[in-house]
Amino acid sequence: MTKSTEFYTKRAAELSFRNDCWTDGRFVPAVSGQRFDTLNPATAAVLTRVARGDAKDVDRAVVSGRSAFASGVWAGMTPAERKAVLLRWAQLLRDNLEELALLGTLDVGKPISDTLTIDVPGAAAILQWHAEAIDKLYDEIAPTGGRDLAMVRRVPLGVVGVVVPWNFPLDLAIWKIAPALAVGNSVVLKPAEQSPLSALRLAELASEAGLPDGVLNVVPGFGHEAGRALGLHPDVDCLAFTGSTEIGKLFQGYAGDSNMKQVWLETGGKSPCLVFPDADLDAAAEKAAWGIFFNQGQVCSANSRLLVHESIAQDMIERVKAKAEMLVPGDPLDPSTRLGPMASAEHADRVAGFVAAGRESGRLVTGGGQLSRGASKAYIQPTIFADVPHDALIAREEIFGPVLVVQTFRDEAEAVTLANDTPYGLAASVWTQDLTRALSVSDGLNAGTVSINTVDALSPMTPFGGMKQSGFGRDLSLHSFDKYSALKTVWIKY
Repeated sequence: MTKSTEFYTKRAAELSFRNDCWTDGRFVPAVSGQRFDTLNPATAAVLTRVARGDAKDVDRAVVSGRSAFASGVWAGMTPAERKAVLLRWAQLLRDNLEELALLGTLDVGKPISDTLTIDVPGAAAILQWHAEAIDKLYDEIAPTGGRDLAMVRRVPLGVVGVVVPWNFPLDLAIWKIAPALAVGNSVVLKPAEQSPLSALRLAELASEAGLPDGVLNVVPGFGHEAGRALGLHPDVDCLAFTGSTEIGKLFQGYAGDSNMKQVWLETGGKSPCLVFPDADLDAAAEKAAWGIFFNQGQVCSANSRLLVHESIAQDMIERVKAKAEMLVPGDPLDPSTRLGPMASAEHADRVAGFVAAGRESGRLVTGGGQLSRGASKAYIQPTIFADVPHDALIAREEIFGPVLVVQTFRDEAEAVTLANDTPYGLAASVWTQDLTRALSVSDGLNAGTVSINTVDALSPMTPFGGMKQSGFGRDLSLHSFDKYSALKTVWIKY
């Protein structure tokens, strides 16, 4: 039975927040003693004051991670032993479902219906999948012939830095932590300053599951302080980042300025959804609306450009408009809410700026308002623009909000050209009943994932990542282990 808004409001008020750095298996204040406020975007109220980690805290965490790695306390375990710990951790996520869901809802405004059914179960499932894969990764024997034995072994890198954004703070942390830990590395996690609470609880649960001290450390703080320090640290072997393209470029620079550490980036997107005349328009409209309005549009792979054949354009616009107008921003602790606030008032202001630019360059179909609920001004209406010029700001820049841009095409070639004319290449969607068209269009699209007759197809069994300025890292699937391990050749003559 669905629980009430009153129930979740009461439970939220009873939560105990972890708000210090997690280093060497325990909570410790920042070296500087400084703290920062983390806010509930739905109410603008301060949830708690969190340790403001900086370069000294990052160094403390890296030293802890390096010591744990060198001791072999984790890397020296058998794959089966590491698997058992990670599986216990995944179960603890499930056992603490309600608490973790509430942390996600309070920290970034996600509807409780999503955090309960998508975010936390998804994180647990992906952690379990990577855990179960550990003892199925085989080394190789090269076909050298003669009296030679050449072994190609997969070995951990050492200390992995992980920097994740606020839109899926629990899930994206797990996407990177799970494979990094699975192959034997230590990890230093820097969550977004807007969403530190679930990461700190996650680390505590890892310890409860039996993860040795120092193997996972969490340093909350700001990007220009803790994030930059992690990118520049000379004893970090690899840095995995999900976030904006602008910040991803900074991490590449940090690597060049320090120890040439590996940097794996999953960055921005401006993903197209291409709808052809023979498509199932009801299904296309349903998924097109979900693809841009889910999570308030705060999804790197959101299908933010709807490219429609000119013969069905008005029909599709009306269908998607009807879906959009059914979504009313509301209290994220209300189980009936499907659209919560943006992650912060500052981000809502940024999205509102794009909406203002859109009013000057296109036709506003619906939405466009920045709404207030009590003291919070973080709510944005689902918004659709049509008749948008190809070079308009809202057609080219990642808005990261519930704003859909509709453009038309005449034929398949123009559709592919329009879809690819962006600096990004993260995802795309194609809607058609013609198999030949589906495959030929997907061949022509520069995107890491092309979904046919759906949007944002995702599974731990398939890699997720992009092309061009959407980055080049790949999360999920067996390929994710490649980022966090090195190939070592051991050659024996006998």
